[in-house]
Amino acid sequence: MPHNGSVTTGRLDPAERARALDRLEHGEVDVLVVGGGVVGAGAALDAVSRGLTVGLLERRDWAAGTSSRSSRLAHGGLRYLEQFEFGLVHEALTERGLLLETLAPHLVRPVPFVLPLTKGWERPYVGAGIALYDVLSRVSRKGGALPGHRHLTRKAALRLAPALRPDSLTGAIGYFDAQIDDARHTLALVRTAAAHGAYTANGVEVTGFVRDGDRVVGVEATDLATGRLLEIRARRVVGATGVWTEDTRALLGGADAEALPVRPSKGVHLIVARDRIDSRTAVITRTPTSVLFLLPWGEQWLVGTTDTPYDGDRDEPEATEADVAYLLDQANRWLVDPLTREDVIAVYAGLRPLLAGTSAHQPADDETARLSREHAVTQPAPGFVSIAGGKYTTYRVMAADVVDAAVEGLAGDVPASRTESLRLVGAEGFAELMGQCAFLGAEHGLTEAEVRRLLHRYGGTIDEVLAPVAADPSLGGRLHPESPVLRCEIVYAATHEGALGLEDVLSRRTRLALQARDAGRSVAAEVVALIGPVLGWDADRQAREAAAYIVSPIGQVAPDQPAPAEAS
Repeated sequence: MPHNGSVTTGRLDPAERARALDRLEHGEVDVLVVGGGVVGAGAALDAVSRGLTVGLLERRDWAAGTSSRSSRLAHGGLRYLEQFEFGLVHEALTERGLLLETLAPHLVRPVPFVLPLTKGWERPYVGAGIALYDVLSRVSRKGGALPGHRHLTRKAALRLAPALRPDSLTGAIGYFDAQIDDARHTLALVRTAAAHGAYTANGVEVTGFVRDGDRVVGVEATDLATGRLLEIRARRVVGATGVWTEDTRALLGGADAEALPVRPSKGVHLIVARDRIDSRTAVITRTPTSVLFLLPWGEQWLVGTTDTPYDGDRDEPEATEADVAYLLDQANRWLVDPLTREDVIAVYAGLRPLLAGTSAHQPADDETARLSREHAVTQPAPGFVSIAGGKYTTYRVMAADVVDAAVEGLAGDVPASRTESLRLVGAEGFAELMGQCAFLGAEHGLTEAEVRRLLHRYGGTIDEVLAPVAADPSLGGRLHPESPVLRCEIVYAATHEGALGLEDVLSRRTRLALQARDAGRSVAAEVVALIGPVLGWDADRQAREAAAYIVSPIGQVAPDQPAPAEAS
């Protein structure tokens, strides 16, 4: 079997976490990044790849917030063309190309779309927009890898997507975009940063800033796993906390705490079985408040999304029964075989960190669908730089911008960003291994389809994932009857991917919580038995962790609240 032994994979395990915290507590780093979402992880990788010493802290788990709850698209954003955000779309399409071709081809893949047309005038109007989308992709340095768009008759569109009601469209336009495994991509950024020498630790809450006069020179923090209090010194601190930006700035106190206005917008997605929507392509169309996506994802479909103001719990944003009903209603306007509430396997909600007051197209009311997705870098206090806003696809640009701002004034010649060509953990060897699926399957007792799924999750590190199966063949079997996840993936989440608990494993490392109707509660005891020895849990701790997960609200939908208001 081909090996990737020369690649440093940035192993994240309890011993490495302890080492990172010890180094951070007893030394000073050039840049300390607070926030382990995609922008924070990207900033840590950007800084460490420039030769700086770097720390990265996350209060919960890597990608626990917005960065694991997206529509899982790496795209330019068609609707931003209508807002005349041509620069933003071009930038995002350039980044899409980099992800597909260089940075993370194992985690990002092309996906065909159809956009149904309902009125005669739409074809020239929408066609011109998608043609511009293609042009902006092709004039970017790295964005020309996908096929161009094509106009489809109704008959041709229905051949691609038989699930659509014939009377719901007059024709369609087909084009390509890309899907990304958001949580695993963010994790790959963290692991790549660690492989380059960054000190990374999740489960660490920043509770205050250390000041030398007016200057921020570090943070006060608590290791939530042990209760240990930490003081971490840094020449520059970067805040990349998304919808928690105002909370982070509030820790500065006084005039420095003046908020950068971030207005969270809630996006809800439903998950249904793959056989419930008969289509060989994704579907995109409008809703009164946002965009409707029908997105194929493994053995399931994602149906989303909403775009409504949100002021509730930001750690666990709730999807309500009204949200579910709204999305089902929007989807069923197009589907010949309507979806029902019983078809919904799981629901998840995420928050977009939209900037208020930065867009010429900002609405005067509470509508969030038209707020700008551009980002802003500010310096609330000397030594502290904050970034907010933006969209997932442009994380690398955001990371470079905030690091550029942070390193101003640092002694020495700090080079420019180097991440445009820096392949993420798992990217190396991926293409070659994809040509050996049959061989790998025979070697490990897996089907070719199982190997392909693993390669699109782990890329060139697949040998690490499967290594324990040689000693214990049971680890090569499925854990849950409703999920393709193998037991060895559960072990790997703890031994290499920094998982600290069941939710980390089931919600983000494997997505089993979104694939099974019981969110994995029926296998909680088996999961803790697999990860407990790695995390140092005794039998009592394992029992407590399993019991806590079983009664947790993961996967549950909140009672009815008013549905998202439709545009008049």
